[in-house]
Amino acid sequence: MYAWIWRHIPFRQWQLKALVSLVLVGVAGALLWYQLFPAVEPLLPFDDVQVETTTTPEEPATPPSTAPSAIAPQVLPS
Repeated sequence: MYAWIWRHIPFRQWQLKALVSLVLVGVAGALLWYQLFPAVEPLLPFDDVQVETTTTPEEPATPPSTAPSAIAPQVLPS
């Protein structure tokens, strides 16, 4: 596919071909960023976050421990 695009760019100098290629990549990226991605965002489940708890409503959750860890950190040799 990339070779086909490179062959069909109407310039002979590689610098101009590279510039046109960069412009084409920028246009494709802009179309994706501003048109396609906002259109499909409502279909994606990123906002549907569900967290399960193991406590019952009558039982209060215990706060996380602030005590230092009993395991000493490992020091790797350099």
